[in-house]
Amino acid sequence: MGLVSVLLIGGGVVAFLYMRDSGQRSPVALPTADPVPTTTTAPQSDPPSAAPSDPPTSEPAEPTPAPSDTRSSTSKRVDPGSPLTDDEFEDWDFKLGDVKLQAKKVAGWTYDSCDPVDGQGVLAKNDCQRAVQLAYSASGGHIKAVQLLLSFPSEGAAKTMATRLASLTSDAVKWRTDKTLKSYAYGKMRSGASKKYVVITVLTADRAAKPMATYYHQYLQSDIASYFLLRDLTITS
Repeated sequence: MGLVSVLLIGGGVVAFLYMRDSGQRSPVALPTADPVPTTTTAPQSDPPSAAPSDPPTSEPAEPTPAPSDTRSSTSKRVDPGSPLTDDEFEDWDFKLGDVKLQAKKVAGWTYDSCDPVDGQGVLAKNDCQRAVQLAYSASGGHIKAVQLLLSFPSEGAAKTMATRLASLTSDAVKWRTDKTLKSYAYGKMRSGASKKYVVITVLTADRAAKPMATYYHQYLQSDIASYFLLRDLTITS
């Protein structure tokens, strides 16, 4: 998971996440064909988002965002310990120094179990309790991403699952392939544990957006993972 530092300042909380993606491994390249899970709600339309700023001249370092400073409209505040739902997450609007990235949330699905996204039965074997799936579009539709957010009964169970995923192929989980690009120049998966949750980000980009793909992928994975550092935290005066 990496190093987490939580500071209490004037009754508020600032958390700094130092995350290594995919359980300390390189992202997994996507296969040429992927299974599509059964969905609980109909998908929404898929409007493109505004194009991002110019790509960086070199590959970015691993991001270290502070959620209280960087998050604007990505998520809604929920009661600590409440069931995970896709309604918690809105358009992704990330700002950190000179970095500004946006992605439109085009669809979301909430599952009462992890069965619809369990590709090999490994999620059930590791006590996965509940799943959410999110679809994003960015860079005028040249980048499309799907995230799987999985909840577990404990931090240990989530960490064990993330470690297990690191040794499996990408078909261990199922996602909405109709919300990723059919033909892509960049197609990879990142995963990691954050508290009692596992975050999996599948991102595809065409040739025009390939220079931005790693940039988007790292920050989207890390920022959503950082959200779970504070989600179930109860602060008392």
